[in-house]
Amino acid sequence: MSFDKPSDIELKKRLTPLQYHVTQEEGTERPFDNEYHDEKRPGLYVDIVSGEPLFSSLDKYDSGTGWPSFSKPLAPENIIEKEDRKLFRTRTEVRSKHGDSHLGHVFPDGPPETGLRYCMNSAALRFIPAERLEEEGYGEFAALFEKK
Repeated sequence: MSFDKPSDIELKKRLTPLQYHVTQEEGTERPFDNEYHDEKRPGLYVDIVSGEPLFSSLDKYDSGTGWPSFSKPLAPENIIEKEDRKLFRTRTEVRSKHGDSHLGHVFPDGPPETGLRYCMNSAALRFIPAERLEEEGYGEFAALFEKK
């Protein structure tokens, strides 16, 4: 993927204040009061800044935390994990590779398949329903959601 990150001025124009705070200032939205924590439709979650594919609804689960949680990334090559020591403990921050957006954190208390919980901020994501993948330019992922 080729992506040139917009200037800070352009990002402030394009993003809502919450999206900007979360993605550019490493903020966190409120639990249970965000767009995707209870989203159940099939589809993809992409970076709100770059559009790079990050997570699939097939790997989303209800962690009870109030944020969208995933057991694994859809495209691990689009995820960067960094050590985060900001809240008096060590956590692992998750960022998008091309957009360099702060997405959330990953924790080792997820479901058995991976044991991981990718706890993401809805404000850092854009959801693309499965039936719109082709028209939105993500047709390569459409087969994931075909009925078998």
